[in-house]
Amino acid sequence: MKRSNRLIVLTQYFLENPHTHTQLPYFVDLCNTTKSSISEDLDIIHDVFEQQGIGYLHRTTGASGGVRFIPKNTEGKNEKFIQGLCEILKDPDRILPGGYLYMSDLLGDPKTVREIGRIFASSFASLEIDAIVTVATKGIPLAYAVASFLNVPVVIARRDPQVTEGSSVSINYVSGSSRKIQTMVLAKRSLKEGSKVCIIDDFMKAGGTITGIMNLLAEFDAEVKAIGVFAEADDEEEERKVTNYTSLIKISHVDPEEKKMEIIPGNYR
Repeated sequence: MKRSNRLIVLTQYFLENPHTHTQLPYFVDLCNTTKSSISEDLDIIHDVFEQQGIGYLHRTTGASGGVRFIPKNTEGKNEKFIQGLCEILKDPDRILPGGYLYMSDLLGDPKTVREIGRIFASSFASLEIDAIVTVATKGIPLAYAVASFLNVPVVIARRDPQVTEGSSVSINYVSGSSRKIQTMVLAKRSLKEGSKVCIIDDFMKAGGTITGIMNLLAEFDAEVKAIGVFAEADDEEEERKVTNYTSLIKISHVDPEEKKMEIIPGNYR
C-alpha cells in the first residue's frame, strides 16, 4: 500500500478508535507493509494531529508496545467554541420561568454536542475512566459524545425502573432546586463494582441531582473521577452541594421579568 493510502487508512482508524491501545503488527498486516514504514507513518500523523489541535499519538515500547490516539483540543479552540456558545445563549428570549435557560436546540445539534464531548474528553483524557454516567434524559446526548472520545460505555440512571434491565438499585434524594424528594434507579448489571466513572449532566443549579448520582454510585463502590456539566447556574441563594466539577458555561444574575442575565465561560480551563 502506498504511503498516501496508508496515512488515510491509519488516520481513519485512530479517529474511530480513540484511547485504544493497538500493537504495530496489526497495522503492518492492515497496510501490508513493514514496521519501519508504519513507524514513519505514525510520526507524520502524530505531527499533523498536534499541529491541527486534534490530539496526539501515545506510543509505548517493549513486548506489549503499541500506539493509541488521545483526542485533545487546544485551549484556543475550546475558548473560541465556548465563547460562541455564550453569544448564542445570551438571547433574552431563551430565559424560561424559574431562571432556567432554553438549551434544547443546542443539545439536539449533533455538531455542537460532539464538540462539547470533545472538550470534556480533552479535560479528562489523563484519567482512567471506565464508564460515563448520566441521568435521563437531557444529559444522555452529552454523555454519549464524551464516551465516544474516551471510548468507554455509557451508564444511564433513570427516574423509574425498567423491566427490561432486570434487578436494580434505587435511592431517594432531595432535588437541590425544587427541594422535592425524587427517586433514582440504576440497573445492577449496568455497572461493575469498583468502576472509575465520570458523571456528565447538562445543567446544574444546586447540585442535588449530581449528589444523588454520587450516592447511587456509592452503592456500587464506584469511584467518581470527574464531573462535567454543560452549564451551571450561579445562584447566591442556593447552597452548592457539589464543588469539584468542570463546567463549560456559567449563568448568573438571571432576571426573568427584565429578561436579563450574564453568561460567561465556566471553569473548564
